[in-house]
Amino acid sequence: MFALPFFRRDSPALKGDRITLRLPESRDYREWAALRAESRTFLEPWEPKWAADELGRPAWRARLMRYREDYANGSSIAFFIFENASGRLVGGITIGNIRHGVAQSGQIGYWIGERFAGRGFMREALVLISHYAFDTLRLHRIEAACIPDNARSIRVLEKAGFQREGLLRSYLRIAGTWQDHYLYALIAEDRRGVTTKG
Repeated sequence: MFALPFFRRDSPALKGDRITLRLPESRDYREWAALRAESRTFLEPWEPKWAADELGRPAWRARLMRYREDYANGSSIAFFIFENASGRLVGGITIGNIRHGVAQSGQIGYWIGERFAGRGFMREALVLISHYAFDTLRLHRIEAACIPDNARSIRVLEKAGFQREGLLRSYLRIAGTWQDHYLYALIAEDRRGVTTKG
């Protein structure tokens, strides 16, 4: 188990050249809901079907509780991504399904607000979280699944050093339909020379 109590001041924050990753907090609700709402059309094709109350406060509180529980039991850690220059929320990234023992692996999921896409923020977030996964969590392998039509996501994964390993048929139910996904992975030895710049 890697987790510290969720509310300790030494909860992880990962700072890069242009962004900082930190755990979600209650005070993030308005900014999160606004960014997700304005980016809905951009995000929906790549995510599980949104609930009717997806952006409501009760759903937010349930989400935050799940983040806290998963972090406390060491199965997942969710970060929000903030632009250093402005302090604005730009997206989120999670290491989930964390396994130790002989697997030492985790799965990466992420989203970004439409107005922040294409500016290199997610590539930097992937590199930061990769270093955290390998150096702090002591994982050996991290994976990310990507719908074959999602050219943006494919590009960002490959720029961050992930390698395509195969096709997972009918892997996740996205936008209400079971979708094939490419499997991308990064192992500890792969990241030599990968930086947050570029």
